[in-house]
Amino acid sequence: MKKILIIQNKRIGDVLISSVIANNYKTKYPDSEIHLMAYDFTHGVILNNPNIDKIISINEKELKKFGNLLKMIGHVRKEHYDIIFDPYSKLQSRLICKFGGAKQTVGHKSRKKIGNLGYYTHPVAILEKKTQICGKAIEDRIHLLQQVDTFDAINYEPKIFLTDKEQQFEVPIRYQDKKIIMLGILGSTPQKSMPYEYVAQLVDYIAQTFDCYLLFNYAPNQKEEADKIYQLCQHKANIILDIYAPSIRDFAVLMNKCSVLISNEGGTVHIAKALNKPTFTIFSPYINKDDWSSFEDGKFHKSVHLLDFLPNAISDLSYEQNKEIEKNPRALYLKLTPEMIIPELKSFLEDNLV
Repeated sequence: MKKILIIQNKRIGDVLISSVIANNYKTKYPDSEIHLMAYDFTHGVILNNPNIDKIISINEKELKKFGNLLKMIGHVRKEHYDIIFDPYSKLQSRLICKFGGAKQTVGHKSRKKIGNLGYYTHPVAILEKKTQICGKAIEDRIHLLQQVDTFDAINYEPKIFLTDKEQQFEVPIRYQDKKIIMLGILGSTPQKSMPYEYVAQLVDYIAQTFDCYLLFNYAPNQKEEADKIYQLCQHKANIILDIYAPSIRDFAVLMNKCSVLISNEGGTVHIAKALNKPTFTIFSPYINKDDWSSFEDGKFHKSVHLLDFLPNAISDLSYEQNKEIEKNPRALYLKLTPEMIIPELKSFLEDNLV
């Protein structure tokens, strides 16, 4: 029986898609023991996963302290792992791989020309382009898995495993007469958030065109910003304000009772897909759509990006301008107008609100 550690010290969506490593390894080797190390705020997407035997909680700020990192390396050494997978390859996780005592360590090579420096026994280049509908981010993780063994029947789809009690959850009866659209009105960061005035225009279009309830989703620290968007909306009658998911697990439970998700790109999109819910995703201009647009068929899962409409919007910029996009993408975001998005959104909702 082999003992496996997966280190995913990144955000919610990254943790969920990295669980495909555990899912596929456990399917082939059901007697293996698999641990997943992840930031404390991300655990909601991997709780109750039968393919993960233990979740090791880490705190993002605390792990960056050298003393805490040494303690974690010591803890890892005591576990005597056979294999460590490191999908994100941050400095802290690389050091855990280098000094953690595992027989095999698998992670991505640095994009910089500094060599492997002994971090991994199996350094792997990040794929240049996606070749699967799952998207490059998931494909890169499966590529890591395939360095240690042969897996003939790969399942690329992340899954959220809800408990029986969670599946039995119901929204209040006053909201059970219509379908509910979950709206991810804000991204996980300001750079991933569509301009508020555009969000309000899309909300008004949906409210006027489809007889559904609209449920705003946002993080607890984003309430003030969510209120700003709500105030910009002209058609508020069917917007639900008294249901809120305070945690990422609560969001998954609530999303399971909604019909579709319309959202800025981020972890909530991956959760909805893992629950087999239709998704419409709006990408920030600085995000590479091919990396994160998973399982898109143009109907059940659909997305829009500025480059879908203006292919040269970014390539025509200078190197210095491209470097500034991630810091402040608003100027480019404003070019992705509601008038561009609405025809795509209309066909998506007509396909999935039946």
